[in-house]
Amino acid sequence: MKCLSRGGAILAFLFLGTATSVVADLFPLRGPTVPGSKAQLRHGVACAPEQAPVAVKRAIWAANQLRSKPYRYGGGHASFSDNGYDCSGTVSYALAGAGLLRSPMSSNELTRFGSNGCGKWITVYARNGHAYAVIAGLRLDTTAWNSWSNREAPRWQSTFRPPRGFEPRHPVGL
Repeated sequence: MKCLSRGGAILAFLFLGTATSVVADLFPLRGPTVPGSKAQLRHGVACAPEQAPVAVKRAIWAANQLRSKPYRYGGGHASFSDNGYDCSGTVSYALAGAGLLRSPMSSNELTRFGSNGCGKWITVYARNGHAYAVIAGLRLDTTAWNSWSNREAPRWQSTFRPPRGFEPRHPVGL
């Protein structure tokens, strides 16, 4: 196995450090919180639970940034910085805000994200063609499942969506 020279190692560190900080700079470090272990929805804005791990709070605060963005098929796939987001672009954005992803994933790729099963704080529900997440008890989805609204856009919802046909996945430890 070849080792990097000291200069090569420094350049690699600088490049990787810069790439990571560019992604991290897109996402907020703080936002609204509420006491307890469950997120709450207030006028379309999710308030992170104070008892949640920092990564969970950051996922919520990141997703809050998308609530005024329109739905756009393929949105959020070329870059986390986009003018519209689809379902997997929305979920990827929240996960990246938590520091759990470096690049966006498609709904099909999300079926293999993290570990199998539901998580304590974050669960990604994915199948080929659609993905959504439940973070600290709130659903982050682009569809208004079980609603009269046909508006598609990234948003928080407090209503339950049956996970039938979806593969539940979660970040390790969350």
